[in-house]
Amino acid sequence: MSDFILETKSLTKEFKGFTAVANVDLQVQRGHIHALIGPNGAGKTTCFNLLTKFLVPTSGQILFNGKDITSYKPAQIARMGVIRSFQISAVFPHLSVLENVRIGLQRKLGTTFHFWRSERTLEQLNGRAMELLAEVDLASFADTLTVDMPYGRKRALEIATTLAMEPELMLLDEPTQGMGHEDVHRVTELIKKVSAGRTILMVEHNMNVVSGICDRISVLQRGAVLAEGPYAEVSKNPHVMEAYMGTEA
Repeated sequence: MSDFILETKSLTKEFKGFTAVANVDLQVQRGHIHALIGPNGAGKTTCFNLLTKFLVPTSGQILFNGKDITSYKPAQIARMGVIRSFQISAVFPHLSVLENVRIGLQRKLGTTFHFWRSERTLEQLNGRAMELLAEVDLASFADTLTVDMPYGRKRALEIATTLAMEPELMLLDEPTQGMGHEDVHRVTELIKKVSAGRTILMVEHNMNVVSGICDRISVLQRGAVLAEGPYAEVSKNPHVMEAYMGTEA
């Protein structure tokens, strides 16, 4: 099996003459936390949408575990183990924390669309749901309505629901966006914790987060890869400093 769980070859996306992603060659190593960074409009989220097929590439290839998935539908890719989160927290606000995680687990029962069945059939999932909540430090919030949770805890819950889908590759889009310092630290530590035995590809603006937990970084500018490597190396690249790091500082 290849060291690279995800690869793109000349991945390109054009919108009516505007090139949002330009010939991106990306290699995400198995077991790593890999970050996509770059200034606003660099093409990071578009790249994520291409990888999960929410957008169709204009040209190029996407390989997952060496298999060409360029023509696959989003649901097919999710079933293969590529699961993503979004910039906006995507949880059910009027369900409890436990119920949110059970929805992610329900797929394995094969009863996702069996609306006529008693809710009691889902109680067999409670044990695994509580294990996942413990993994993200939310066990004490199991019975809390999600709408009443602080924002940072909602993002932790989203990670738990993502884990419920048993991802081989997790794609996290701006996981610390809009958080205060305490929540950023908590979610950063959480990402580091849940990365054990998994691969994570993340878009992130916070350079403290990126430098603290990422094994490798790809810098995008105007849709193209400007630089790639460990943070210590990339952060000293004069082109990166001019394009992104300098504006961040």
